[in-house]
Amino acid sequence: MPVKLACISLGCPKNLIDSEIMLGMLNQGMFEITTDIENADIIIVNTCAFIDEAKEEAVDTILEAAEFKKYGKLKVLAVTGCLAQRYRDEIISEIPEVDLVLGTGNIAEIRKVIEQCFNEKPGDRVFTDEPKDIGYLNSTRMLSGSGPSQYLKIAEGCSNHCTYCVIPRLRGAFRSRTFESIVKEAEYLACSGAKELVLVAQDVSRYGEDLYGESKIVDLVRMLSDIDGVKWIRLLYCYPERITGRLIEEFNRNPKLLKYLDIPIQHASDKILKLMGRKCREKDLANLLTRLRKEVPDIILGTSLITGFPGETEEDFEVLVDFIKKYQFDRLGVFAYSREEGTPAYSMKSQIDEAVKLQRRDRILAVQQDIAETRMKYRIGKVYEVLAEGVADDGIFYYGRSYAEAPEIDPVVYFTSPDPVETGELVNVKIVSVDGTDLIGHRLEA
Repeated sequence: MPVKLACISLGCPKNLIDSEIMLGMLNQGMFEITTDIENADIIIVNTCAFIDEAKEEAVDTILEAAEFKKYGKLKVLAVTGCLAQRYRDEIISEIPEVDLVLGTGNIAEIRKVIEQCFNEKPGDRVFTDEPKDIGYLNSTRMLSGSGPSQYLKIAEGCSNHCTYCVIPRLRGAFRSRTFESIVKEAEYLACSGAKELVLVAQDVSRYGEDLYGESKIVDLVRMLSDIDGVKWIRLLYCYPERITGRLIEEFNRNPKLLKYLDIPIQHASDKILKLMGRKCREKDLANLLTRLRKEVPDIILGTSLITGFPGETEEDFEVLVDFIKKYQFDRLGVFAYSREEGTPAYSMKSQIDEAVKLQRRDRILAVQQDIAETRMKYRIGKVYEVLAEGVADDGIFYYGRSYAEAPEIDPVVYFTSPDPVETGELVNVKIVSVDGTDLIGHRLEA
């Protein structure tokens, strides 16, 4: 009788890929992968630990899963990912229901240690080696979804060492995959039905520096563009200091590279940027954004910000507000600063009161809401190629995304069509109105 194994994946798309890789390794022999958590013999909780909210979600999920040891069939509860890497001792001591802790440096061992634990063989129950190897990324993923967009992790870890960030400790130094391994996986994804490849890493613009001596993201994009079936390529998370003229030119010369950039600037005050350990200053950011708007018409620009970083005065905050108003990002996420142990910022003086952090975050969000609404209205009357993803609950509208909407994090385009539309089909849609954050349109006849 097969052993039923379920996985709960938390956090970002990069973590989801790790979950899919682990399931790919486990989907054979004695194991049967299931989504029925209540009747699983083994549950893996793949965790995030980037900020406080992520840690709280991870702990709550582990505790909820542990309940199935009392009321279900659960025999083995495994915790993997960033929380496991960072808090292995606390997990073992404070949540005794956890049988196995596997960190980010031990993903390749998942099948062996799960089998040992399930069969009650004596051995270690904690595996948290320093993350160095990325060979596990070459394993075949068990895709969790069959939609027309798939994430493709091109590197692991980070070497930027921003003072607020714990990622280098959890994921190790930045390590690029080879051209060959990425292209092979991209071909597999294309054969599985993917029309859009979303390239992810902590900093995709850094790709290749460690392997090839310089950034090779443009070369990689060109290789992926040659794969039959791949229609769109999207880049997520390009650090501003590594966005080169060559990359900017590629947006215009390569029709498959979507004119969409997520550039995490985090702040605009020179003082705060320096304290954060960021490489760019306000003038650098302003010049880059101006150049992108000028040289890549209709480019969609996104960013992420932090409010309430240690030492952030009202004057520093107003610099940020003014910058956002002036340069008008299409997409913007903002986080109240999370004080993370083990980071340089944790010990900085002038820590900001939590209420002030949240107040500043909410003000940025209010400013951005007005900006986003205005920029959305510019799109009324224009025609966009839309990647169809399904039928809305009302059965009247189809929905999908244009180049301007990244999967999962951005709104969608709802549209009517005179003819049936298949999932994964690219159709031309004219935008006729805006409904909140979503766009409404109708498909033009072919």
